[in-house]
Parts: sequence; structure tokens; C-alpha cells
Amino acid sequence: MLIGATTLPTLETPRLRLRWMTEADVPALFELFSDPEVTRYWSWSAYTEGAQAEKLLRDIHKCFAERSLFQWGFARREDDRVVGTCTLSELSGQHRRAVLGYALNRAHWGQGYAREAVSRVVEFGFSALELHRLEADVDPRNAGSIKVLEGLGFQREGYQRERYFLNGEVQDAVLYGLLRREWSAVSVDSGGTSVPRSPDSP
Repeated sequence: MLIGATTLPTLETPRLRLRWMTEADVPALFELFSDPEVTRYWSWSAYTEGAQAEKLLRDIHKCFAERSLFQWGFARREDDRVVGTCTLSELSGQHRRAVLGYALNRAHWGQGYAREAVSRVVEFGFSALELHRLEADVDPRNAGSIKVLEGLGFQREGYQRERYFLNGEVQDAVLYGLLRREWSAVSVDSGGTSVPRSPDSP
């Protein structure tokens, strides 16, 4: 996937630019992942020092070189400051499959940025990468993320009890999946307008 590329391609939306992250974005990454509310249902606990964000950026670059993880920072067009990230992980060329993930700075919750960024990455996955399937898992209490996924056509496929132990508690996971043909059906209405690109809440 993306043979020969040295960085991720920049993806545009009406209000956001999803782009390759550099050392200049480390403070924004730390701000994002040091917030316990953001990492409440994430796969690791909140950061406590800047070195963790520096390591994250190194890991993002290393995993891209290995083609095991694509992680964009998404920034508002007006200031180019990263306010969130969106990922495709567990990329499988053989099975044409990837796992979707995303996080948004709490200061920007409720403005539709998550849906706008995620819908663009979904489109890239199905169109440019020619994936057949996207997957995601989400804590059943995370109503905002569930609304984003279901709004883009993801179907609930299962429930895993006590899948994670994070932040001092056991957490369940709801599994979601979206097939390319299902995305095609929901992404274009009768007038040909791309519905998932709309920046509706959350």
C-alpha cells in the first residue's frame, strides 16, 4: 500500500487538513493524549510527560515505513494546528482490511470534526487503498464514537466482554464493521452528494 511513498498523502475536507505529522506537532500530540477524558476509552492511559508524545511520533513514522499503521494528524485549515488523529492499523493487503481509530482534542468536541476526519479516511481506505472492509471497536459507553461510526454506515457485529483493562477498570468493547459496498450505498444520496463528508455533530 502506498508503494514508494515517504509520507502519508494529505487529505482535504471542508474544514480540515489530514496530514503527515512532524516534530512541530509533538506539543499538540501531548495535549491530545495527556487529557484523561480523551484517553478514557483509548488503548493506553493519559500521557504524563512530553517524551511519550515524542516516542509516539517516532513510532508513527516507523510503522508507516513498515506499512503497518497509517496515522494522520488532522488540523483546522485556519491555523494548521493538529486537533486530533485518525488511523488505519492492522493493514492487510491480502485480506484488503484495516482497523479504524481516531481521537479528538476535548476542546473541539461537539463540532463535527471527528465525523469529518473519519469519513475522509474511510473514503481514502475504500477508494485509494481499495480496501474491502474496515473494522473498529469502541467502548459501549462511548456514545460519541458510536454515533460517528453508525452515521457512516458501520454495522454492529459483536460484543466482547472485559476485553481491556485500562485506567484501573475492566472495559467491554463493541465491534463494528463496514464493507466497501455498504459504504458506497450510504455515501452517495440520490442527488450524488457525498453524505459522510458533511461536518455534522458529533
